[in-house]
Amino acid sequence: MSTNSEQSRPKKVTLVVFSADMDRAIAAFNIAVGAASMGMEAMMFFTFWGLNILKRRGAPSTSRGFIRRMLSAMSPKGPHNLPLSKLNMLGMGPMMMKKLMKKHSVPGVEEMLVLAKETGVKLVACTVTMELMGISKEALIDDVDSYAGVAAYLGEASQSDVTLFV
Repeated sequence: MSTNSEQSRPKKVTLVVFSADMDRAIAAFNIAVGAASMGMEAMMFFTFWGLNILKRRGAPSTSRGFIRRMLSAMSPKGPHNLPLSKLNMLGMGPMMMKKLMKKHSVPGVEEMLVLAKETGVKLVACTVTMELMGISKEALIDDVDSYAGVAAYLGEASQSDVTLFV
């Protein structure tokens, strides 16, 4: 049986964004923006490769150490430069997908980031992954709402009606 406070609180969606693949990022943003547009609270927790979606265009790498520098060099440099999860074809796949999306007026990852902020989606960057991979706050876009660890994510997810891992 639900209480009045449970009935009055807005429904909540939390997403773990683990992948930096363009198609998976668009799917995650579609869900978050859709939820927010329906009046639900939506929070996206970006961790590991998903943090690449939040990288600032042209942000220099400040990674220290050989492994961190190599990870940074091999990682996408922001939402405009993400590979596809399948049929990447040395970069031809994303180019064709972007052309197809433009033809059908489907927003890309950069546009979805703007829509997410406009609809109130909370963007959270995982501090543990940032430390591990040598990603500074300055390397990420200004639209990140907060920087937090897994405990903060789990606190949100435990109160969530829907939790997804993308």
